[in-house]
Amino acid sequence: MTATTPELVGTDLTDPWTFLGPREDLWAMWRRLRTDSPVHWHPVEGRAVPGFWVVSRYHDVMSVYRDARNFTSERGNVLATLLEGGDSAAGKMLAVTDGARHRELRNLMLKAFAPRVLEPVVDGVRARADRLIREGVALGEDCDFARDVAEHIPMATIADLLGVPESDQPYLLSLTKQALSAEEAGQTDEDAVLARNELLLYFSELAEDRREDPRDDVVSVLATARIDGEPLSEQEIVLNCYSVIIGGDETSRLSMICAVKELIEHPEQWRRLKAGEVAVESAVEEVLRWVTPGMHFGRRALADVELAGRTVRAGDVVTLWNSSANFDEEVFERPEVFDLGRTPNKHVSFGYGPHFCLGAYLGRAEIHAMLTALRTHVERVEPTGQARPIHSNFLHGYSSLPVSLHPAR
Repeated sequence: MTATTPELVGTDLTDPWTFLGPREDLWAMWRRLRTDSPVHWHPVEGRAVPGFWVVSRYHDVMSVYRDARNFTSERGNVLATLLEGGDSAAGKMLAVTDGARHRELRNLMLKAFAPRVLEPVVDGVRARADRLIREGVALGEDCDFARDVAEHIPMATIADLLGVPESDQPYLLSLTKQALSAEEAGQTDEDAVLARNELLLYFSELAEDRREDPRDDVVSVLATARIDGEPLSEQEIVLNCYSVIIGGDETSRLSMICAVKELIEHPEQWRRLKAGEVAVESAVEEVLRWVTPGMHFGRRALADVELAGRTVRAGDVVTLWNSSANFDEEVFERPEVFDLGRTPNKHVSFGYGPHFCLGAYLGRAEIHAMLTALRTHVERVEPTGQARPIHSNFLHGYSSLPVSLHPAR
């Protein structure tokens, strides 16, 4: 069947090296899939499953995101766990829990992420971003935007929400990087597992402290909460702390780093932003669409389902490629043009449906604060070295971006 031959893709979507090639090659691959095989079978060998479906068109991706009756997250939601047959956090961590328990956990955690509750947090984000950009300017040619600016905005914010002491934040940042992506190609899956286990142990100890001495933070909310009169299990507490710090750090941090890289490569867009010709709000949305830091998410089919003329069987792994959907020419006009004034811009970078990202409001606020500070304090951004991409089949971005931030006149 030509629609399922791996030659149509020409690449292995499980291999992080696939995503380190020229952007134009990836665009061409996704265009070919959207046109010729929008629901495409990708075989694999030596895994717990024989392969997975690759869903590349925007409307098909959206239909699976919203269909919690036929597709589940409880057997994994990214390739790393889906290909191994499941996720040990299923039914305990919000991202890999469905049904009534998902609603109960989500409603509990929404109390800490409601825009009203986050208003003072966002004020702190703005102040932190402004200070870090000014400090980046002062560093001159020694500034690495990833290390000196972007790493400190979301991590400090999420750490404050969770109640993590400032002295522990560098340690947690290091672990979050290892847990989801390898900064260097030589890092192994075992390194990621060890990092996840260390994060879980850290939050187990912090939750124990908060049970005895509750404070105004997310860990205390989880450690003291009750659902139907029963406290959360220790696994539910630590896994959802882990989920918050991983999700809250990676998307914003990688989006901010990539935003600066793209503004260097698209000087006209920087001019428009700097001159106030485009709103920061629309610039945030275009950064999120263009970067798509979470390239895919996944589900397992619970029943036989027809999708774009293909039959997805119960038990099949289905991957939803945001990095293709966000460039679907049926939805976005001139999708391969970076346009900070783009509107409408209904990207899927935060997912959609029941598992829509809990921290979307905060993530947008963090990118907004960084762009606002950048256009206020910086005249131009000049690269001073090679950007270093992360090594992942899930996340897109850079771990290092050496730049000189020239002060505004």
